[in-house]
Amino acid sequence: MKINELRPAKGSVKKRNRVGRGQASGNGKTAGRGENGQKSRSGYSRALYSEGGQTPLTRRLPKRGFNNRTRIEYTTVNISALENLKEELITPGILLEKGIVKANMPVKILGNGTLTKSIEVQANAFSKSAEEKITEAKGKVVKL
Repeated sequence: MKINELRPAKGSVKKRNRVGRGQASGNGKTAGRGENGQKSRSGYSRALYSEGGQTPLTRRLPKRGFNNRTRIEYTTVNISALENLKEELITPGILLEKGIVKANMPVKILGNGTLTKSIEVQANAFSKSAEEKITEAKGKVVKL
């Protein structure tokens, strides 16, 4: 097989329709665009949100609440999950390896559960109850 012998698969290439080339072609005069109106003009492209004269969806829906642009979204981990780990030092990297947290998100430790062993926990944020439970178990809290 040579480069000059290559051909596209049969039926995959279709001749383009040349519109506006006389009445005999079947697509002459208005070129298949109908008679009048915005769609028949050249350069027409409808905005995706356009609904003709109808009130647009964005204006029909009520406005509610507000989005805080500076809000920090944390991945949360309960103390009960830390109890099951064998490590003495727990960091977000270790939690990521174990599949407890997702990547690229700060970690917050919450105080749900009990802690019996002494561990050092490094995280971006701690709840008050989590801090108390870790220090009660003679552990160490390190905020990153």
